[in-house]
Amino acid sequence: IDVYQAWCGPCKAVVNLFRKLKNEFSEDDLLHFAVAEADSIVTLKAFRNKCEPVFLFCINGKIISIVRGANAPLLSKKI
Repeated sequence: IDVYQAWCGPCKAVVNLFRKLKNEFSEDDLLHFAVAEADSIVTLKAFRNKCEPVFLFCINGKIISIVRGANAPLLSKKI
C-alpha cells in the first residue's frame, strides 16, 4: 500500500516499478498494489504529516513490513 497525503499525492517514482513487478507475477491473486490517503483513513493517522512516501506490506490484513522512502531496490526485495 502506497500511503500518501493529499498535498503530495501517491509516489509516482515507483509506479513503473510496481507495474513491472505486477507483470512479473502473472497470478492476479498473488500480489496487489493499492494507494491510500493517510488524511482520510483513521488507522493511517501515524503516517500523516510526513514528507516521505511510506509503503506498507500486508498479509491477511496485517502489516508485516514498512518501507519509508522511494527506495526501489528495497521495495523490490520486500516484494
